[in-house]
Amino acid sequence: MKKVVILFNLGGPDKLSSVEPFLFNLFNDPAIISIPTIFRYPLAKFISKKRTPIAKNIYREIGNKSPILELTQDQAKALEKKLSEKGNYKCFVVMRCWHPRAIDVISEVKKYNPNEIILLPLYPQFSASTSGSSINEWKDLCRKQKYQVKTKTICCYPTEANFIESHVQLIKATLKEINNSNFKLIFSAHGLPENKIKKGDPYQWHVEKTVEEIMLKLSNENIDHVISYQSRVGPLKWIGPSTESEIIKYSKEKKGIVIVPVAFVSEHSETLVELDIEYKKLADDNGCSFYKRVPALGVETNFINGLAKLVLKDVPDGNYVSSVTCPKNFLKCPCLRSGV
Repeated sequence: MKKVVILFNLGGPDKLSSVEPFLFNLFNDPAIISIPTIFRYPLAKFISKKRTPIAKNIYREIGNKSPILELTQDQAKALEKKLSEKGNYKCFVVMRCWHPRAIDVISEVKKYNPNEIILLPLYPQFSASTSGSSINEWKDLCRKQKYQVKTKTICCYPTEANFIESHVQLIKATLKEINNSNFKLIFSAHGLPENKIKKGDPYQWHVEKTVEEIMLKLSNENIDHVISYQSRVGPLKWIGPSTESEIIKYSKEKKGIVIVPVAFVSEHSETLVELDIEYKKLADDNGCSFYKRVPALGVETNFINGLAKLVLKDVPDGNYVSSVTCPKNFLKCPCLRSGV
């Protein structure tokens, strides 16, 4: 029996000339800007054009492109190798805002002709604007092309034991490099407009559950920590506190900063530029005693093992896999909507 795993990620420009169309795809996503197409399209054109010079400078810092495709392909290969111990699995990568796009990958999947498809977002914490957008795009394509095959969807895994252990091990390895115990552990996640949370998106609650589980495993370390949110864009009020404000606050107290990219599973512009360059400078400028960043999970063994367990979990056709049960007020959670 042949099974296919679709690994979803955001994607990133593969060259500087791809930056503007990548940004347009991002802001033209109705899950990002929830207004009618007739208004969203020109707005996305305007925003992407305006932000392109800034974004190009970001990508110039990391070789004129995003590394996210190659790193996601590495994760797909590692997962496929692990799953091969249990059966005939093939992994495909789909990017939401750049190549390879779902419309192209679905053709490859059809040719492969699997008996089952498992949808696996590389976003441990669910948001309608990330996991939800990718899952919906794939399912919409299947409907339009009348492609019917048994499908399982992994909604989220913010508390999956191996995912948590992966973070714990990388944090411990980083702390071993530090001699100074006067530091703040900052868990930084990508931000989200506050109105999306108010409309029932479980993302912030998922991030908090992830950190709660990590800190339970680190309880013997006596570590002071905080959760913050980065990458704010636009005029809307975003969830907080912001990573910038937390870095400034604790740097002025002459503490060290140890920062954990808690919602990113691979390196890309938000980790390699925003965290490693921009926020480090912010910390240094405000008197931080030292600044260390914990690596993204990548192909760390525990993380890949956790993804494999999620893929192998048996659920009825069409149902969702999740490591948590969301409170009923999180109406955007697909598990709640499906009755799982």
